Amino acid sequence: MTVLTTDHPAWHAYEDGTRARAVRTNSGIWVLSHDRDGLHRVCVEGSEDAKPEFVATDPENLPAVPQALLEGLTGLGVTQRLANPWLWDAITTAILRQVVRADQARKVYRAWCSAYGITVEGPHGPLSVAPAPDVVLDLPEEKFAAVGAKFHRTALLAAAEEYQHVHSDWEVLHASPLATGLTRIPRVGPWTAAAAATDYTGDFSAYPHDDLAVRTWAAKIAPDYAWPGKKDKAFGPLWTGWARGDRTALHTLTLATLTWGAHAR
Repeated sequence: MTVLTTDHPAWHAYEDGTRARAVRTNSGIWVLSHDRDGLHRVCVEGSEDAKPEFVATDPENLPAVPQALLEGLTGLGVTQRLANPWLWDAITTAILRQVVRADQARKVYRAWCSAYGITVEGPHGPLSVAPAPDVVLDLPEEKFAAVGAKFHRTALLAAAEEYQHVHSDWEVLHASPLATGLTRIPRVGPWTAAAAATDYTGDFSAYPHDDLAVRTWAAKIAPDYAWPGKKDKAFGPLWTGWARGDRTALHTLTLATLTWGAHAR
């Protein structure tokens, strides 16, 4: 079966192996689930005009990399990841990942969505989507603190304000120019912008390739390779250099590595 990439904190895992999340598109809210019978998409609110789309990643597009890394990633087979259909959610998710560990970011994201977003019924219980920008702008300060998002309050407010004015321009951009555009938001730096842009477009050639998650999983897949140290800035150029300018190869290498991490756990 094709491996599903479940790095986004909206994905819930259940004891029977099912993975499920709720997403908003331009036309409605969908419940997505993945089980032994494959992938399921059900529109639960609004219309089906805009459907969630998945990006497939084929290991045949991997560049020439160390053998252990190649074998580990090839072992995944073809993978698929949702291209987040709501740019606002992608921005929200990236902001809530600032500073904190991935597990803590997942906890805060889910609390944020269930408290102030819209909740629908999934195959094994409730699933929530993020609160819309106008809702965020109306939240008093104590509401941010109540779900653990006090630190992220100013960035979320600035992003909501900017999003309302220019989201239609952002939504038609490819990953790299979108990442550049998102940095105009106060407290959104290159890492946050790139993480949001790749989540939305599904193009991980623009991901921040020296990200801790990429470094961590690469080292676990190929532990005997002489990887640059944590404070060594050589990792990014090493990683992108393997692709030799091929964006498809770089996308495949990066997303497959992140998928391996999510799948291995």
